[in-house]
Amino acid sequence: MAHRPQIKIPATYMRGGTSKGVFFRLQDLPEAAQVPGAARDALLMRVIGSPDPYGKQIDGMGGATSSTSKTVIIAKSSRPDHDVDYLFGQVSIDKAFVDWSGNCGNLSAAVGPFAISAGLVDPSRIPRDGVATVRIWQANIGKTIIGHVSMTDGAVQETGDFELDGVTFPAAEVQLEFMNPAAEEEGAGGAMFPTGKVVDDLDVPGVGTLKATMINAGIPTIFVDAESIGYKGTELQDAINSDEKALAMFETIRAHGALRMGLIKHLDEIGTRQHTPKVAFVAKPADYVASSGKRVTAGDVDLLVRAMSMGKLHHAMMGTAAVAIGTAAAISGTLVNLAAGGGEREAVRFGHPSGTLRVGAEARLEGGEWTVTKAIMSRSARVLMEGWVRVPG
Repeated sequence: MAHRPQIKIPATYMRGGTSKGVFFRLQDLPEAAQVPGAARDALLMRVIGSPDPYGKQIDGMGGATSSTSKTVIIAKSSRPDHDVDYLFGQVSIDKAFVDWSGNCGNLSAAVGPFAISAGLVDPSRIPRDGVATVRIWQANIGKTIIGHVSMTDGAVQETGDFELDGVTFPAAEVQLEFMNPAAEEEGAGGAMFPTGKVVDDLDVPGVGTLKATMINAGIPTIFVDAESIGYKGTELQDAINSDEKALAMFETIRAHGALRMGLIKHLDEIGTRQHTPKVAFVAKPADYVASSGKRVTAGDVDLLVRAMSMGKLHHAMMGTAAVAIGTAAAISGTLVNLAAGGGEREAVRFGHPSGTLRVGAEARLEGGEWTVTKAIMSRSARVLMEGWVRVPG
């Protein structure tokens, strides 16, 4: 019996924010995988180790969580005023598909550092020392992200003293600007609020009629009040991820919210769209102990937020959902804004299972509709391993 050798593909394994993923230059992928389609999806699933009925991704690079089952493809950009194109693939752990419907805000922090180190940014735009500005085209959602990357002696500076809750060790800060983050291609004609309201009544069979803020910013997100679904907003992962009834409830909320937002036409389509929309619940500030044992007091935060990702409560907060939180907080009357105390605000610090995070947004009302020029937050990134990833031929 003939045995096919493994193929070797240049790749870099990176942490970005509270996520990890396998990064590729488009030009390094096998020819069949350089274009969207079944060959690309099959390759990335095999790299990550999916689909895995055991849910462990032992035979691949994935870490068996939504935060670590990720792939990124970077190429020089053909668009004016952009340096690179960034495409994100969220690989399902137990099913045979890659979700291309949204961005990963955490891994966005690693795009600039990777692009510089991989030779994809014009050297004339990179200072030997100081801060390099990398103009990123987020190809999944058609948006611009500006990454500010520290440089030392002509190389990306990865070490530093910036601390990010949800990440054990400090590193160099990477500031991200998500420009015009409302998702134009999603929902009702690209409206930030697809239902036309900042708070709507969402009928969820078996749950009831919930007040919900459904927003397209960063990533389509459905916000509900923690109290309305029986929570306090101080929960950690085990309180929800071990409760099959709770997980089913959140998936039902997500499906009906997606339908109302115009993201799907029929409820049964939600199974093919694990990455978007997100469901999050908010509450007013309260004391709690984070997953690391760190104590968070009500005075440390403006509000509490917990978010679901790929069917589980996230261990910290997805970067794109943080953009949605910052955007919704800046708009008077949303559930996020009300949980933070209401009124006008340009930034909020929210509590999540791993600690706290600050995110800012610039919002304004124009012609009766809300627009957001940009959302800003800081993350960090680091190369964990580089070389080649091997895949059975």
